[in-house]
Amino acid sequence: MTAPPAHILLIEDDLNLGTIVAESLELRGLQVTRCMDGAEGHAAFLRGSFDLCLIDVMLPKKDGFTLAGEIRAVDVDIPIIFLTAKSMPESRIRGFRIGGDDYLTKPFSMEELMLRIEAVLKRSRPRHGADRTTSFNLGTYTFDYRRRELEREGQVRSLTGTEAELLYLLCLYEGRTLERSVALNLIWGEDTVFKARSMDVFISRLRKYLSEDPTVEIVTLHGKGYRLQQS
Repeated sequence: MTAPPAHILLIEDDLNLGTIVAESLELRGLQVTRCMDGAEGHAAFLRGSFDLCLIDVMLPKKDGFTLAGEIRAVDVDIPIIFLTAKSMPESRIRGFRIGGDDYLTKPFSMEELMLRIEAVLKRSRPRHGADRTTSFNLGTYTFDYRRRELEREGQVRSLTGTEAELLYLLCLYEGRTLERSVALNLIWGEDTVFKARSMDVFISRLRKYLSEDPTVEIVTLHGKGYRLQQS
């Protein structure tokens, strides 16, 4: 069976360069999802399934290094190639320390970019080609994100779209802090006091749904966000 085309997440705010890169990759048989800023790229990454990320370092809303760190917190395996106008050694070192697999300085040729993508995918794709997990074991509960269902001992609770999205983010960040601003922007599209109060209501609902197993807990980190943890 022929393997499906690699799915590339391209985050590049330069309209002309982004268009050229996306079209060139698609002409070479790759699937491309394109984003214009770091926040949009983060949202796309959490909602999709990708084989490789191409990230511009200088991005609006969230710079490429910050974005790469957040991606690495969720997925330690996905390859990351940085695109940047900076050729300074300290910038390259920072990129590799964050977890970048390669670093390409602008201007570059599409032939060079393709060779680097192919080299990185050859090393990584056999282990990374599967979709991200959408079913999670939470103590005695099983959460199915695609079905929006929380099951325990044969009892199934249907979740609303917002409840499922919020629990999914908590699962992806299990054991780590899910920042309030990240959850608000990804689910509600804005970070406001009104939306924050709404999120607190949904957190309370999820705590209630999970209350029959004391080993599962959603902890509030005041001024920061929430953390899903199991004991």
